[in-house]
Amino acid sequence: MPIQIRRECAADIDGVRAVNIAAFGSAAEADLVEALRIEATPLASLVAEAGGTIVGHIMFSPVTVVGSVSPFMMGLAPMAVVPARQREGIGSALVREGLAACERLGASAVVVLGHAAFYPRFGFAPASRFGLTCEYDVPDDVFMAMELEPGSLRGASGTIRYHRAFANV
Repeated sequence: MPIQIRRECAADIDGVRAVNIAAFGSAAEADLVEALRIEATPLASLVAEAGGTIVGHIMFSPVTVVGSVSPFMMGLAPMAVVPARQREGIGSALVREGLAACERLGASAVVVLGHAAFYPRFGFAPASRFGLTCEYDVPDDVFMAMELEPGSLRGASGTIRYHRAFANV
């Protein structure tokens, strides 16, 4: 069944919640998505749909750099694919389309806290290479950044702060 990647709409809310619960095994990320929908702007929220069913979801929300003047940046989180459809390229398609959506919003860079073997294929590198650290205590190789606009992270060193809704995850 072909996969369609598109912007999330109001009719997708229950499906997005179900995908996040299935992928993460708890409601924490689903609750985060709901909080970000209400509190964060701008957002890039995309779904992967197959046969009328939501099988994947990705969300990007604004982040800030504490300690320096920062460019407009987005944070990728969460990204989820239902377990039965993982390893089919759905997550990769969501990331590619999501990065394009961030560019259309005017973001110059994106950060992600994720799998060190997955995200570099899209151009992410350890954020420490740009002088950026994560507000959470995580290994260097799992906190990554990517410039959507070349050179946009030059001089933007500091600590990345996510939206306050992330404190509940």
